[in-house]
Amino acid sequence: MQPTLLDQGFMLMLVGMGTVFVFLTILVAAMSLMAMIVKRVMPTAAESGASDEEIAVITAAIVKHRTRNS
Repeated sequence: MQPTLLDQGFMLMLVGMGTVFVFLTILVAAMSLMAMIVKRVMPTAAESGASDEEIAVITAAIVKHRTRNS
C-alpha cells in the first residue's frame, strides 16, 4: 500500500520536529557545558565599589554641571 499525501505530511512533520528537538537539546547541553567550563577557568571577580574620593569627585562634577547649565 502506498502512503497517502496526508501520511507523507505527517511523517515529514515528525521528522522535522524531531530534528529541531534534538538540535535544541544538544545546544542547551553544549551551552551548559561551556558555562561550567567558564566558571572553573575564570573565578568570580570581586565587586569593586567606588571609593569615597571618587564619589566626592562625581558629586562635585554633577553639581558643577547643573549650576553651569541652569
